[in-house]
Amino acid sequence: MLNKKLLAKIETSLDTMRPYLRKDGGDIEVVDLMEDGVLHVKLMGACIACPQSYMTMKAGIEQAVIKDVPDVKKVIAINLQQPAI
Repeated sequence: MLNKKLLAKIETSLDTMRPYLRKDGGDIEVVDLMEDGVLHVKLMGACIACPQSYMTMKAGIEQAVIKDVPDVKKVIAINLQQPAI
């Protein structure tokens, strides 16, 4: 379970990405931070169906959050499937 101080840091980091997501009709919501440092988030709006969502998660959101909040080791969108490679 997230403590309030850590949640505030995560939300501040996500707030740097939200304008870009919202511009395209999407958003992101924090679900939970697991003990192993994996942050579970939920993509919302247009982000759910966007074919670029996985790349946005890995190259944008995950990298920003890990840089800003070292306690976070990985970010997973619980409602997004990883593309088959």
